Amino acid sequence: MKKTWPTHSILVIAIVATWIKTYTVYHTSFDMKIENIMQQFILFINPLSFLLIVYGISLFYKSTKARNRHIVVVSVILSIVLYANAVFYRFFTDFITIPVLFQTSNFGDLGSSAAASIFLTDIFYFTDVAIILIAIKWLKIGEKSKVIKASTRRAYFVLSAAILFLNLGLAEIERPQLLTRSFDREMLVKNLGSYNYHLYDIFIQSKSHAQRALADGSELVEVNNYVRSNQADPNEKTFGLAEDRNLIVVSMESLQSFVLNNDMNGHEVTPFLNSLTNDKDTFYFSNFYHQTGLGKTSDSEFLVENSLYGLGGGAVFFTHGENTFHSMAERLNDEGYFTNVMHANKKSFWNRDMMYQSLNIQKFYDVMSYDVNDDNSVNWGLKDIPFLEQSVDLMTDMPQPFYSRLITLTNHHPFTLDEEDMLILEYDSNSGTLNRYFQSVRYMDESLKIFFDDLKEKGLYDNSIIVMYGDHYGISENHNTAMSQYLGKEITPYESAKLQSVPMFIHIPNSGAGEEVSEISGQIDLRPTILHLLGVETNKDMQLGADIFSEDHEEFVINRNGGFITEDYVYAGNTCYENGSGIEVDVENCQTYIDRATQELGYSDKIINGDLLRFYDLKTGNLLIDETKESAK
Repeated sequence: MKKTWPTHSILVIAIVATWIKTYTVYHTSFDMKIENIMQQFILFINPLSFLLIVYGISLFYKSTKARNRHIVVVSVILSIVLYANAVFYRFFTDFITIPVLFQTSNFGDLGSSAAASIFLTDIFYFTDVAIILIAIKWLKIGEKSKVIKASTRRAYFVLSAAILFLNLGLAEIERPQLLTRSFDREMLVKNLGSYNYHLYDIFIQSKSHAQRALADGSELVEVNNYVRSNQADPNEKTFGLAEDRNLIVVSMESLQSFVLNNDMNGHEVTPFLNSLTNDKDTFYFSNFYHQTGLGKTSDSEFLVENSLYGLGGGAVFFTHGENTFHSMAERLNDEGYFTNVMHANKKSFWNRDMMYQSLNIQKFYDVMSYDVNDDNSVNWGLKDIPFLEQSVDLMTDMPQPFYSRLITLTNHHPFTLDEEDMLILEYDSNSGTLNRYFQSVRYMDESLKIFFDDLKEKGLYDNSIIVMYGDHYGISENHNTAMSQYLGKEITPYESAKLQSVPMFIHIPNSGAGEEVSEISGQIDLRPTILHLLGVETNKDMQLGADIFSEDHEEFVINRNGGFITEDYVYAGNTCYENGSGIEVDVENCQTYIDRATQELGYSDKIINGDLLRFYDLKTGNLLIDETKESAK
């Protein structure tokens, strides 16, 4: 304390403290795969250039007090940003993007999930702030020059720039075309650093908004050619199989396929859904995958309605809720259907009240349409059994045929239930989340059984087609140790990719056409598959999916992060695996598919970011290029 410290000691202490803390957080809070010494070195140096620059701005202040105030404020802001990413990663296994930060209307409903991801030990994330404050208060600083020499500042920022370019150069060597081809935020954070990643994200989001302003119909030509060249003709046997029936689509919250036809400590987890896998009126898709990103449930809705991918950096429902879309609901409106969505949550959650207008959905039965009280609610709101029972009551008053899409809620993280709804015991792993998950899934399964019985009782069952699919994963990679215990094998990136399989059923009462469909498929294929079953042609639709029943359907499921699954290969964690054995093979085996996945995701992003469907006439299949040019004159 009595020692006299150099003039810029507080600045140096701040940089070193935040640097060490950030590097420590990389290893303790984020599950980033480090494959070699080079990647480890890049991870170590990548926070430094940003910290040198942002803390170095203090050198422009004339007084020591102002410089110290700047350093403290910066340290607090950076600590909040890093901590927010850590909490977000615990739940989503991903990093925050700018659009997510503006989804404030969802924050209240996310309370229970966020609370389950916060721990007392999180005070560590603010260690550097405490160190800086202690240093300012107790260290005796030597010469306190009021003005930092220009030559000193110049040398300082030249050093900062040199470190930044060293970081970028090494990152380019390790991951060529990182900033132009990567859909993987983890790869960006590993190479650029968490702070620089957010600057890059701001740039990307600004570019996205500019794209819409500058877009014209000519950009749709290339996309249209791609869609037409990959179009799949309907299967004659299944086209129109459910014509004129009511369409009931159920989004099964957080349901993954690993629980089906499986037990937990001797307890059958999904007895009703298991029975459907062998039902004569049910198509059971045993190789079906979710393809959602940060938008989670809203992404699955977007995929089903539009056969386009969600965005890599946020939820389309928020960032592009006023775009022009040609949804499945719009097509069914033209066929005389009464289209609606049923979800016992407030209408503004995920911006649904605005987005459903853009999707041309006629009515949204939100929380105000249901009788919700403390006795019939848990976790996020109305329990699934009363939700589905009340939904059937609402359906009885609908004009027919109708298209109702129902979004369940109870089987949602942190998977809490009232005691009377715990139909099986908890699991016994080290993960409370996984332990509760089996109970919550069992409750959902029971609610679906009751739902089918109610449809029969109310006379709606026989003239309906019921589609049920898992919307996204329920158990994140943060629980791999517990999942390894349950499944009895190590959860590698390959196994994790396979665990993204979700159940999908198409139940057509009295059809006798049911069978197991082992074709590899995903949520992007639901729109054309359903419309063809209803006898609606889609040959003029701008969609990236294909009818799963079609002989032209390709077994190629693309994930939002650029990974994919084919009949022969699985690409996950930037590694190519042989599908079936899980053996790692040369990445060249996957390269053709990698390029195609990048291209298709890019086309989807282009449609969304440029709002390009405003330049497309769905009825005629014509591009409105001439009108665009005329309006631009």
